[in-house]
Amino acid sequence: MVLRRLLAVLLHSPQLVERLSESRPIRRAAQLTAFALLQAQLRGQDAARRLRGLAARPAGSLGRRAARFRDTFTEELRRSLRERPGPPPGSQRGPGANH
Repeated sequence: MVLRRLLAVLLHSPQLVERLSESRPIRRAAQLTAFALLQAQLRGQDAARRLRGLAARPAGSLGRRAARFRDTFTEELRRSLRERPGPPPGSQRGPGANH
């Protein structure tokens, strides 16, 4: 509690704040913060630009891409099941199966 009060009093001292702002570690921290904020802003703008580009496409193009993905996925799944050695899934009887 005393440490918190002392820190609050020190940080409200304009001379101390000015001296700290001129110190190398504080300036470097400010540079890194500004860099991180700028990078986040640029990435956000890039993502928004890409989303606007996707939204500008005809509505059917997204549906066609989803259908093509579905078709490719099911074809790959069927091919892997055909090439899989052993009995097909579901044909094995487990401990609870009726004989």
